[in-house]
Amino acid sequence: MADNIIIRVQSPDGMRKIPATKRETAAAFLKKVGKEFGFNSNGFSIYLNRNKTGEILSQNKTLSLLKIKHGDMLYLYPSGSSVSSGEIMDTATPHSSSSLPSTSSSSSSSMIPRSHSAPHIPEDEIDQYLAKQDGKIYRNRDPQLCRHGSLGKCVHCVPLEPFDEDYLNHLDPPVKHMSFHAYIRKLTGGSDKGKFAALENITCKIKSGCEGHPPWPEGICTKCQPSAITLNRQKYRHVDNIMFENHTIADRFLDFWRKTGSQRMGYLYGRYTEHKDIPLGIRAEVAAIYEPPQNATQNSLELLDDPKAAAVEEIAAKLGLRKVGWIFTDLLSEDTRIGTVRYTRNKDSYYLSAEECITAGYFQNQHSNPCRLSRDGHFGSKYVSVVAKGKCLLVNIVVCSCVLSAGGPDNQVHFEGYQVSNQCMALVRDECLLPCRDAPELGYAKESSPEQYVPDVFYKDKDKFGNDVTFLARPLPVEYLIIDITTTFPKDPQYTFTSTQRFPIENRDVLGETQDFHSLATYLSQCTSTVFLDIVSDFHLLLFLVTNEVMPLRDSIGLLLDAVKTSNEDLAQTWKKSEQWATIEQLCSTVGGQPPSSLEYGAMGGPSVPASSSAMWSCLHCTFMNQPGTEHCEMCSLPRS
Repeated sequence: MADNIIIRVQSPDGMRKIPATKRETAAAFLKKVGKEFGFNSNGFSIYLNRNKTGEILSQNKTLSLLKIKHGDMLYLYPSGSSVSSGEIMDTATPHSSSSLPSTSSSSSSSMIPRSHSAPHIPEDEIDQYLAKQDGKIYRNRDPQLCRHGSLGKCVHCVPLEPFDEDYLNHLDPPVKHMSFHAYIRKLTGGSDKGKFAALENITCKIKSGCEGHPPWPEGICTKCQPSAITLNRQKYRHVDNIMFENHTIADRFLDFWRKTGSQRMGYLYGRYTEHKDIPLGIRAEVAAIYEPPQNATQNSLELLDDPKAAAVEEIAAKLGLRKVGWIFTDLLSEDTRIGTVRYTRNKDSYYLSAEECITAGYFQNQHSNPCRLSRDGHFGSKYVSVVAKGKCLLVNIVVCSCVLSAGGPDNQVHFEGYQVSNQCMALVRDECLLPCRDAPELGYAKESSPEQYVPDVFYKDKDKFGNDVTFLARPLPVEYLIIDITTTFPKDPQYTFTSTQRFPIENRDVLGETQDFHSLATYLSQCTSTVFLDIVSDFHLLLFLVTNEVMPLRDSIGLLLDAVKTSNEDLAQTWKKSEQWATIEQLCSTVGGQPPSSLEYGAMGGPSVPASSSAMWSCLHCTFMNQPGTEHCEMCSLPRS
């Protein structure tokens, strides 16, 4: 028995203990190692040292002659691997900030080669850009504390890391969540350069393929059982700021509630840019809001199937936009005479209800964030949620180049942005989270059933004595799942779509606002601009041109979309001379009861001609459709011109 020894073998996939004897030959030992790790006889090499020196060859020498003793560590490298020893095990490899690290590991302590741990997937442009930035927070020399020359550095002026919590807490206003890329720098920094960093997506499902027992509910083991979840405040957020390009975008969205009293929901289309107020921050810029088909009441919203969803995504992509989030209203009028709304969402009630958190988690799972540091190729989401609600105190706060959205034009509505945490995303994805019927501020973690195993979910709170106590998440305060995001409007409005006229918004038939060729004719007749690009630069107009049933231009509008995307008037003029636009003009003149000459500005770029008195006309002030022959609006009594 004294001859029995155990040899440790370290590989890129982890460490294994191989039983052997002192008199065992190297060839027999290598066969044991190959069987243990799943390699053939020529698929790997074993070395005495980490730097690939002292290779153990397949020979008849015993382990004692090779001076291999009990407890020794050997190092295995797959043959023909393109991964160098420095990338796999050497912790002294320098890290370059010019490229995004590609390190990932499993939840255990096993070391996985970087090239094998994360798939090669295209990341978002903003992620690629921020990965190449230095990210450090540079400070000037302090004349009172610094005692060195102009070229020296000390603890009072040395650059700070982007994840420095003390710096973030002293910003105005303080930042509770570091940016996601700052979090990545924190994981991949230090002496190990992120070798043991783990970006693992949480799973609440039983692992498949476990053959040691019958499937659930007859059996379960520690290998296939998902771990219990303790909810914690997420230290980072994927988006650090939401900015609407101008007030008109939000104002037009709120018009539906102002006119009907019913709530409204829409998808935010825009782009992700750098947010310079926070180190390595990301901003979601909103350029347009698309309102899908929905049934709305004063207290509820129901989304319907959208046959135009694919066309909207295609148009947005060609315009350089993408879906960055969703927005909904929760507004109740308090006094219509002075135009105030009720202050319902606050610290004493809730900020997001459990149903809204589940919906946000569903959307975030649909729009996951590509990430090379995750074994699954994705981690978290940049998809944001914005709620328009009443606010008690309305104060405009200037933050750099933006103004906090403390209300609309009449200071009545406040916009607040949120995301749900990655833990919430996992609970929603695996159908483990339910809303409470009578308490919107509470969620409920499902209990296991014969159809589904649900891991235990816990959260921590303080009891009446101030002690930390762990509670089972039945029920669960949704504050543990929410991440708040600052929502702003710029001091200087920006316009991706430059049209000053308002084309009717889609799916608002209940208001009498329809998208048809009559409304298009009215829109064109009211346009005063002589620049064709400004006339057609309207998101909702472009959607109508592509999705209308009479003459859809899905296959021939690419040039116009490029013109709007690049603000190129020459391209717009080229498309204006096409047969498709000439046909559109003819249809407008026919439906509107106007001769083709009345739409001369559309073909020639000249001023518009008033619509025929024999056709219905839209009020410039309230958009009400009036009967022909009237000179004053029947709704607001204002003059026609």
